[in-house]
Amino acid sequence: MTNQPSIREEVYGANLSDEFRRLIQERRWRPLIRMSGIAAWTGGMLVVLLLGMWTATPWAQARLWWRNRVVRQWARGLAWIVNMQMRIEGPRPNPPFFLVANHVSYVDIVVILANLDGVFVAKRELGSWPVLGYLTRLVGTIFLDRHNRRDAVRVLAAIDTRIGDGDGVVVFPEGTSSDGGDVYPMKPAMFEWAAQAGYPVSHAAIHYQTRLGAPAARDAVCWWGTMAFMPHVIELCGLAGFQATLRFGEEPLYGTDRSDLAVRARAAIASNFVPHLPGGSEPG
Repeated sequence: MTNQPSIREEVYGANLSDEFRRLIQERRWRPLIRMSGIAAWTGGMLVVLLLGMWTATPWAQARLWWRNRVVRQWARGLAWIVNMQMRIEGPRPNPPFFLVANHVSYVDIVVILANLDGVFVAKRELGSWPVLGYLTRLVGTIFLDRHNRRDAVRVLAAIDTRIGDGDGVVVFPEGTSSDGGDVYPMKPAMFEWAAQAGYPVSHAAIHYQTRLGAPAARDAVCWWGTMAFMPHVIELCGLAGFQATLRFGEEPLYGTDRSDLAVRARAAIASNFVPHLPGGSEPG
């Protein structure tokens, strides 16, 4: 059974209304304006997405094309609203692809969708989040029940279908978002499909950098531990700006042993990874 109070606390925190009241009292208008912009942009692009997909109902490839086009513009719009500069290094994989990356924040999803066409494999609980759950289901997210081993069979079939349809699939094999200090060990189960299919595993490292004098990216951009979602978004929107770097590996990995793939993928990502340091923003 879904633990609704736990979900509410994870999304909104303990006193979200107090957070907004504090912003008004302190006359911190930037996060309020940006969050309003995010809501308006997302709502508008949702209407565009639904209209286009309804029009293209008889044609699966047309629906896929329209979804990718709208989602990419939505992600780029969000990046513009929060003044996130994106730096892309290495060769981007073309769909269909199977991509693994380190995971430090919900911002990872925006960075990847702004630059690649694909869907994510995500924890089942995300589908129960208010608003975000609906949006993630709408764009084809593959949900995984991490507490039910039998659910893996369904997820493998879903990945196979998406790749067969010409889609990209993105996986965060660490299983959770980290504080960005290191690349966590990767769960072999997340490589099961690629190992069975002998499919190339593309990989990427994600890093964020805030401006001099701003809070460290480890605290202001990375989202980890018990941080509640909305309060963290408020603080993120208060930043003057920040940079996201997405480094793709030069060559994909191949293998038929999922444990070996997990070890090699972690090493490959770590070779392009820059740790997020506590205590202050990194030098530019």
